[in-house]
Order: sequence, then structure tokens, then C-alpha cells
Amino acid sequence: MLPPLRDYDALVRAFRWQIPERYNIGVDVCTRWAKLVPDRAAILWKKPDGTIEPVTYGRLEEASNRLANVLVAKGVKRGDRVALVLAQGAAAAIAHVAIYKMGAIAVPLAALFGTDALAFRLSDSGARALITNGEGLAKLDQIRDQLGELSVVLSVDGAGDHGVADFYDSLEEASSRFEAVDTAADDPAMMIYTSGTTGQPKGALHGHRVLLGHLPGVEMPHEFFPQPGDRMWTPADWAWAGGLLNVLLPSLHFGVPVVAKKFEKFDADEAFALMAEMEVRNSFVPPTALRMLRSVEDPRSRHKLVLRTLASGGEALGAQTYDWGREALGLTINEFYGQTECNLVLSSSAALGVSRAGAIGKPVPGHTVGVIRDDGSLCDPGERGQIAVQRPDPVMFLGYWNKPEATEAKFIGDWMTTGDQGIVDYDGYVHFFGRDDDVITSAGYRIGPGEVEDCLIKHPAVSLAAAVGKPDPLRTEIVKAFVVLKRGVEPSKELEEDIRDFVKTRMSTHSYPREMEFIDELPMTTTGKVIRRLLRDRP
Repeated sequence: MLPPLRDYDALVRAFRWQIPERYNIGVDVCTRWAKLVPDRAAILWKKPDGTIEPVTYGRLEEASNRLANVLVAKGVKRGDRVALVLAQGAAAAIAHVAIYKMGAIAVPLAALFGTDALAFRLSDSGARALITNGEGLAKLDQIRDQLGELSVVLSVDGAGDHGVADFYDSLEEASSRFEAVDTAADDPAMMIYTSGTTGQPKGALHGHRVLLGHLPGVEMPHEFFPQPGDRMWTPADWAWAGGLLNVLLPSLHFGVPVVAKKFEKFDADEAFALMAEMEVRNSFVPPTALRMLRSVEDPRSRHKLVLRTLASGGEALGAQTYDWGREALGLTINEFYGQTECNLVLSSSAALGVSRAGAIGKPVPGHTVGVIRDDGSLCDPGERGQIAVQRPDPVMFLGYWNKPEATEAKFIGDWMTTGDQGIVDYDGYVHFFGRDDDVITSAGYRIGPGEVEDCLIKHPAVSLAAAVGKPDPLRTEIVKAFVVLKRGVEPSKELEEDIRDFVKTRMSTHSYPREMEFIDELPMTTTGKVIRRLLRDRP
């Protein structure tokens, strides 16, 4: 959707949205290609046994039609919620396409969720059907009595008790012909739950148009994606907006193969090996995973990488990781920004000359993004405020599921607030400081945890770090750091003092961590974001 211009300002002036009145994601990402090039690879699935199984658009079309017929036969109707608890692979892609075609609402849920997290989301969404695997079934057995509306369960690992049907056997018995429902661009298509960094998760309901709204935000960080030979991969769970809407669905829309692999636990060497083996040209890797990749020495000599673009988002990238990308990988990591409610609205793009260490980037063409005061007025350059997105916007959510008051509270006039603090500098770059409740107030200074954390991980002994505010009678709050040390490094009082001095000399005397705690791992959401409120609540 981006015009073929290599000047950012010219792109912004030339861009126009082209959102049709009638639009269906399933038809767009699958049926359209199946008619044109049925043998073209849609998914390149590296299975647990190490074999690689290409899933063509033709197969995706047939299998999704069969699944749609299975669900309809079991009583699932247009508008019903169908939950997915599946790892990256063929079944997840088939299920998404089928749900969109039949006019139901996909509710992707992370495979890593525990029983309480699953029970809340399945109950809150009123899910009528669930498609999962053996691991998901084991969790479901513990919470069935809480899910009165759930009546249809399919498992990719075979039939089970309580009427659980085998996913693949059910497909074999169904017709391969299905006529997709005629949906409007604003009709509900999916519900993605917020990550719960600040409280109970909320279901952000999106219309079919959300995919089209994402396209410029995918094209910009991936430098005019797609280019000949492009091939996309992400370690992010496809249940997260980052995996689903930044990678899987946009790639299928553009006809670009998506590499799929289930990671039991993210491993840096394994990730580099996969990118080399599968000839990945484009990747979205969240900042936490990028920091883990930094542990691999000289990755370009150890792995035959063909990366063309590397994008990152979900939390602040930081100047240290930005510099590592250029030095170790020979490319610029293009940072982007968005929320579950309104994703991919800010981005960097080295190809456009929009790239600055420590900054997110600039508004993606088609989106109006500002930093605002509490009254909704725009901040001056350099003045801290809240990052906000102006409506209407095709990537913006329809509202929170069954929470009209929370939806209304999300807006100040026509600005959708994000709860994230930032500034716009004099060159138009947006800088992120942290969430409203993460920003630390100490002795009158406002300190963004991201900048402290970025400095902490520059220390040679530190692997990961998080900074929070701790109440203090003198300073209101002090900075407390939680530090994960690199393998083989032992904690000590001397090391703590060294790290503290390291930050003090590089930042300022008011923003260094006055307290420090060494921990084995940081509490994170399934999307790789640090849950700072859990750290703040620690005794």
C-alpha cells in the first residue's frame, strides 16, 4: 500500500488509505492466492521431528474450507468466538483462515498460558469452540466446570474425553467446498487480549479491516516489503498481535512464505540456525529475544544468514541493542510501536533514512500519532506527555469486549490514549520512556525505566534488567533494579557496587539504582514484556 517513494515526507503526503466496504481476511490471505497460484508455499513448517513441510495456498484453502464446514455442522455461527491454543504450524494457519471465512471471531490464546489465565479468557470471551493440542486439553480438563458456553473442542493431537474430536479426522470427513460469508470491513474478525501488564487483560475486538490497517506498518520497518525472495519468520507466538498481525497475516496477504516452528523455550543459537537453514530474509524479534541473541558471538561467521530486514517492537529496543544490530549483523534494526488496541503506528526505516538510536521512529504513513497533555492538547517538542493515536484509523480496535466504559475511558476526544509516556523531538522522532505507571518520580525528576535498563545491560556482567520505582519518604521514589546476571557470573556486594557506579557515571546521580536485587529470571508476559508491577509488589 505504500507508494514506491524513497522519501519519508513524500510518502506521508502521497499516502491514501484504500479500505473497501466489503472485505474478509480469510478470502484475502488465502482464497485469492489459491485461485491464482495454488502450489505457492504459504507456510514452511519445520515440524518437531525436524522435517520441513510446505503448506501451499491450495492446501490452506481446502483445509480451511473443511474446518469451516466442521464448525458450522457443530453449531458454531457467525459472530461466535472460536478460541485457538496452538503453536506455530499448519493447524493454526488453517484455523485462522476458516474462522474468518465463516464470519466467526478468532480468539488466539498463547500456548504458555496457565489454567487461570486460560479460564479467564475463555470465560470472558464466551468462547463457543476451542481448537487446541494435547497440552491445551490437559489444562482444559482442570477448568471445564468454569466454561459453560464452551461446547465444541477439537484437538490436533487426537480425540479425547468429553466429546473432544480429532482435528484432522474431522477435516477428512468434511466437504472441501465452502462459500465465505460476505463481511464488511468493520465486522468483527478477532479478539486479542491485552497483555495484562497493568491489570486484568481486556479483549480488544478488531474488525476485518485491521489487517489492511497493518500493511503500511509492516512495509515500512521491512523496507518496502515484499521484495523478491522475501521470507518471514518470528519467534513470537502467533497468538500475540505481534506474531499474528505483524507477521503471519500480512505475509500471507503479500504471498510471502512464513517459516513456522514451535520453540519450547527461546534459544539464541537455535534461532540463528533456523534463520540460516530456512533462508529467512525478514524477521520480527522482540527486544528481550534480541538481547538473548546478543549472547551469540560473531553470528555472521557461525551462521550463513541472508537477513534483509530485522524489525523489533513490543517494548523499548534501547541504543545498546540498536548498535549491536549494526555491528554483529550488519543491518539496522528497525524499531516500531503499537498496542493491541492500535498496532504498528510508529516505525523506523533505514531505507527511508528514518532511524535514530534510542528513538522509536516516526508515524507510519496513514496514521496520526502525537504526544499529548492530559487535556488532549499536543505537547511541544521535547515536552513529555502521553503517546496517542487519532481516530478514525483502520488499525484501531472496535472496542473492548463487553466493557463500554473502559472503551470510552481509552479516549480523550479523538485521541486514543496508550498509557505510554514519550516525547517528540525537534526532528519529529518519538521517544518512549515507559508506561504511565512505570515512570519513576524521584526527587522531582521523572525517570523512564527503559533508559535505566538500557544502561544496565551495557555492563559486561548483566544479561537482563528491569527498573522500578520503590516508595521513599525523602525522594518520593528511588530507582530499584532487578538484575539477571550472565551465565557463570556470581552475585556479590562488590559487583552490585560496580554496576551501580557504572550506571551513575553514564546517566546521572538521580537516576542510578539506589537498590539492586539479583534474580534468576524476570517476570514476563507471554509476549516478552517485563511485568514491572509484579516487581514493584515484591516485598
